[in-house]
Amino acid sequence: TETDCSDTEDSEDWREPLSQSEAQSEHMDMSCENFQTSENNSHKLHGCDVCGKQFGNKAHLKRHKRIHTGEKPFGCDVCGKRFSRQSNLKVHTTIHTEKKPYGCDVCGQKFNQRVSLSTHMRSHTGEKAFGCDVCGKRFTQRSNHSRHMKGHTGEKPFSCDVCEKGFCHKSELNQHMRIHTGEKPFSCDVCEKGFYQKSLLNQHMIIHTGEKPYGCDVCSQKFNRKSNLSKHMRIHTGEKPYGCDVCCQKFNRKTNLSVHSRTHTGEKPFSCDGCDKLFSTRTNLKSHMSSHTGEKPFGCDVCNKGFCHKSELTQHMRIHTGEKPYSCDVCSQNEFFRSTTDLKNHMLIHSGEKLYECDVCQKIFTTRLIRINTHWNSH
Repeated sequence: TETDCSDTEDSEDWREPLSQSEAQSEHMDMSCENFQTSENNSHKLHGCDVCGKQFGNKAHLKRHKRIHTGEKPFGCDVCGKRFSRQSNLKVHTTIHTEKKPYGCDVCGQKFNQRVSLSTHMRSHTGEKAFGCDVCGKRFTQRSNHSRHMKGHTGEKPFSCDVCEKGFCHKSELNQHMRIHTGEKPFSCDVCEKGFYQKSLLNQHMIIHTGEKPYGCDVCSQKFNRKSNLSKHMRIHTGEKPYGCDVCCQKFNRKTNLSVHSRTHTGEKPFSCDGCDKLFSTRTNLKSHMSSHTGEKPFGCDVCNKGFCHKSELTQHMRIHTGEKPYSCDVCSQNEFFRSTTDLKNHMLIHSGEKLYECDVCQKIFTTRLIRINTHWNSH
């Protein structure tokens, strides 16, 4: 079995948490030691040249200085990972033995370290022992707390050699590098699709299970991701956090803003393989493709007439229902129309522009010579 050692960090998280009695005992021992030191050997305190922290003996000072020098004299014979403390190496080696002597009394999950079991137990108790002094947010693990704190300082000591993007943690950089290398170590057992993050694989698996654990409190619609629920809620709240820099129009989704921006830039990134026609959205391209295939997947339940697009079917259904949702603001009698096209043609009456009607299908044109003649040929 291949062992992933990347999750093992040489940090304070390796130290097993003491019980209350052990902590009190250690506190008493330290108090006695400090008392004796201060009374008899106060002149023998050893201070760190870098940060000024003081220690009762040289061995403790020597071990502390490795924090500043980065020295890691203890190495794992199996994977080569190095540590600043021998005790941390000893804990690390349990990963390779596959022994898991510590079991959870609640769910039965096994762990190879007592500290891992202690951290796991917080998932049952809800305890969040580590708090942020800046914003008050609390965490179950010290490592997550440390990662969060760097968000306040803005420190990003790890940078990508390819694109120079900075990261707070080395693990984040390692994960980012897979974008450049194309490495996808996490694969789906069902469809064998690969992912460069385990979290992305977990999200993907919901596609196969069909699970939708996130429900809307307003309309009861369900979603397979919490992020999709958050986006959906903006429909109910009316929140539109994304604004266009050109015309100030606002949108509830970033993707909608990106699509809208193309109306200003003229960008049309989607092209038809059949005729090389360009489109600003993938949806418009998909709709256009039906003109080549002749496919009409949307059928009327009343008269069985087929349509290429759902919007065409929706408009057609109004013939059967009699619905006319579009009205003229100029006419005193408020004339109503089935489609925006019919309304626009009607508005030309008020503008005074001359209209030409097809004798066969009654379609209206504003330019007789070219457009209506071309249209007649279709009949």
